Amino acid sequence: MSKKVEIKWLSELEEHDYPAALSYLRLLYDEQIAIAHVSRLKHASISGFKAKDIFRASGLSLLGISNAHVEKDQQKILSGHELTPLLLIRDSANGKVIVADGYHRLCAVYSYNEDAVIPCKIA
Repeated sequence: MSKKVEIKWLSELEEHDYPAALSYLRLLYDEQIAIAHVSRLKHASISGFKAKDIFRASGLSLLGISNAHVEKDQQKILSGHELTPLLLIRDSANGKVIVADGYHRLCAVYSYNEDAVIPCKIA
């Protein structure tokens, strides 16, 4: 693991994050359920969770640093740019958390500090 660096976060999500989440969620759920999830995310408050815990709860694999999107987010971190919080869905039926938006940011943050607290909206 690389040395720890300061990771800065925006206080709110960017508007394009919600359509990105909807696009992904439409692959997992029918249209109405995906729209309902995004609507709940828009109204959710920001919470914080450790990067390693989000990975554990999601069951996702860590993307390598050779991934272009992860590399782009790592460069943002190193240059002091603020990252956008993640959008998470609790999939109680399967006992997992779905990363609806922010998977590459999660991987980039984890590469610097697995204990970093990541701001998220979770529904």
